[in-house]
Amino acid sequence: MSRVQLSINVAELDEAVEFYTRLFGLPPAKVRPGYANFAIEDPPLKLVLNSPGNGEPGTINHLGVEVTSTGEVAGHRERLRGQGLEPEDEPEARCCYALQDKTWVRDPDSLPWEFYTVLEHIESW
Repeated sequence: MSRVQLSINVAELDEAVEFYTRLFGLPPAKVRPGYANFAIEDPPLKLVLNSPGNGEPGTINHLGVEVTSTGEVAGHRERLRGQGLEPEDEPEARCCYALQDKTWVRDPDSLPWEFYTVLEHIESW
């Protein structure tokens, strides 16, 4: 299953986790120092919370689409190239307490978008 990812910068991680737990009625899928994410099934959304130091609180860090395999990431990369965009690959990226394969593009306002898959979860850095 694919789902849209929204990664936002927050001022206070614990407060944000409490708010989004109440908003979506479920606990976060992952909480680590300075980081939390919610894997929401309905609507399909991966909500990522980034602690201070990652950007101005209340702003979008980046957007993305989580897919189920490296092959899907490659398929999106080729589709993006076919549309005249210039994706940048980031294979085996260590991000968000996980090992991921990614490809990135930027929108006209330089907002980063990624297509990615999680290869392995990592407990600490």
